[in-house]
Amino acid sequence: MVIWVMWIIILCSLAAMTIIGERFWSLQKKYISPPNLVAQVQQWLERKELDDARINLLGQTSPLGRILAAGLANRLSPRYIVKEAIEDTGRHVIPELERWLGGLGTIAVITPFLGLLGTVLGMIQMFYGLSDMGAADPIVVAGGISSALITTAAGITVAIPCVMAHRFFRAKVDSLIIDMEQEAIKLVDMLHEKPQKSSSVNY
Repeated sequence: MVIWVMWIIILCSLAAMTIIGERFWSLQKKYISPPNLVAQVQQWLERKELDDARINLLGQTSPLGRILAAGLANRLSPRYIVKEAIEDTGRHVIPELERWLGGLGTIAVITPFLGLLGTVLGMIQMFYGLSDMGAADPIVVAGGISSALITTAAGITVAIPCVMAHRFFRAKVDSLIIDMEQEAIKLVDMLHEKPQKSSSVNY
């Protein structure tokens, strides 16, 4: 029974390593919130080069690009409609950033319990065997206990880096969300900035 618990812990560790590698690669800022994207949009607006084709292309570049494209698609609408379009798209983008983090958190929680379960099962198995042998040899008891504790150590060993990685990626996602919100606000202000009236002096 203990060996099966150990295999489950190993599979959890492999899944955790896969998630950590994938999220570490995917959550790079250059893929989520590329720099100078709003500046590029401003350049299109100033040169009157913005059209549906550019907006569609922008929406395919990155999560931030999708948010900006949603705002630009409604650029002729009132400010509150542009904000609603951006917020609605943002609600769809955020779960993509948080993808697999729930699984990583689950692994961090269950692996210590799996290790404890393996230890308990190992102890039960050991004492059940000793009851059939009659007198208990201290060396045999010590060896059985140490073997049973291996699963607990394995579970904790998997859980610690999973907890650290989960917290790191959560903080990373929060930082990216704040960055995208700031860029979206820049776009809204850009689309609805009030032109300054030049004052004339009468002589």
